[in-house]
Amino acid sequence: MLTTPRLRLRPLTEADTDWWVRLHADDEVGRFVGAYSKEQAATRLRDIQQQWAERGHGLCAVELADSGETIGRCGLNWWEQFDETEIGWTFARDHWGHGYATEAARAVLAWGFGTLGLAQITAMIHHGNTASTAVARRLGFAPLREDSVLGRPCTVHALNSQDFTAP
Repeated sequence: MLTTPRLRLRPLTEADTDWWVRLHADDEVGRFVGAYSKEQAATRLRDIQQQWAERGHGLCAVELADSGETIGRCGLNWWEQFDETEIGWTFARDHWGHGYATEAARAVLAWGFGTLGLAQITAMIHHGNTASTAVARRLGFAPLREDSVLGRPCTVHALNSQDFTAP
């Protein structure tokens, strides 16, 4: 669906359940996003598929363009309780530090602001997640408010469409 020079992003489906469980089983990866049982992962992926059907966006699997290896996830998530569309990213630890999160997120933002016509996108980052905070800053996000997501405190960062520079 979305491509960059190094990455392909495609909608996640229930077929990604085993991969989702493996991704989140790493303690360092799951530190801020939690781990999933196979049943929890299948439920979450069904919810993502439903969001794609209802809203026309959702989370994507991120694959390396040259090998097809799935290395992470990135995409948009609608939070009804906040009345906001959030961008999120999570990558396997072996693929940290290569700029993949920034590259994938930049493509998702261009799609969200361009094709989808969103006026603002947020990024809800749990306290202490300095790597994700750095990605958000590189993308142009600025802190908007303190909040709680999934029962954990976070800083909600925001980026408005007029402040985004497309790749």
